[in-house]
Amino acid sequence: MHPTLDALEASARRSETPFGAGRIVWHEWGAGPPLVLLHGGAGSWRHWARNIPFLARGRRVLAADTPGLGDSGPPPAGASLWDIADALAEGIRLQAGGVPADLVGFSFGAVISAHVAAHVATGDVPAGRGGLLDSVTLVGCGALGLKREPTPLVPVRDRQGAERVAAHRANLASLMLADPASIDDLALAIQAWNSDHARLRSRGVVSDTAVRDVLPRIDRPLNVIYGERDAIAYPHMEDRIRLFAELRPAARLRIIPGAGHWVAFEAAEAFNATLAALLPLEAAPER
Repeated sequence: MHPTLDALEASARRSETPFGAGRIVWHEWGAGPPLVLLHGGAGSWRHWARNIPFLARGRRVLAADTPGLGDSGPPPAGASLWDIADALAEGIRLQAGGVPADLVGFSFGAVISAHVAAHVATGDVPAGRGGLLDSVTLVGCGALGLKREPTPLVPVRDRQGAERVAAHRANLASLMLADPASIDDLALAIQAWNSDHARLRSRGVVSDTAVRDVLPRIDRPLNVIYGERDAIAYPHMEDRIRLFAELRPAARLRIIPGAGHWVAFEAAEAFNATLAALLPLEAAPER
């Protein structure tokens, strides 16, 4: 694996919440108001490896492996995006113990987060979920029905050894990281582990307009973060800015210079500072 990931996993508190006959696995660090992290497609909590230590200084960080990814079990046969969002909403309720959480989702996790927030906002939810969220932050968000450039990916699972590593490196460069120098041993270790454990194809449950369709229904404060060179948005970032201004004019949108799609990893220090400016990252002092 990698020493950074080994240390993070060893320091985590692991728990599970149900989804059908299976489970959603959570890793938890720190103490304070709950901050929920949902990773990207073909990912796991490891997508947040460079953010968790910072965030856990003043928050109870709850990082889920979404169904069919990481350590979590597969979703029930035929499960929809709404079913996955509902299971995550229930998981947040159980984990947070009735304390409203700030929800941060990256890529596929942003799509799920938008649906969790929209589902809660409808009022069509079980009792006890009305105060589930304080805010929603969408990171590297797609599914907006906007133009994006192709991001060709190299098949990995039929390759071994150096060829497999080269394929992971090529895919990180194509989709995830803007600067090839950012593809270090930690990035490769995360990519390899995540790829080996991915069983759900997120594109199978996400439509091209999945987030755009639910944005008007979200009633929580909304934040949006992109890397300036995000492969799913560049060079069409202005289209995203205009769309959020039209559909959610109160949303706070931040662009982190030079960073790619996996902005929380590639520009971790800037991302952490941006999130700290958007969210309260330290518990309020007791009176």
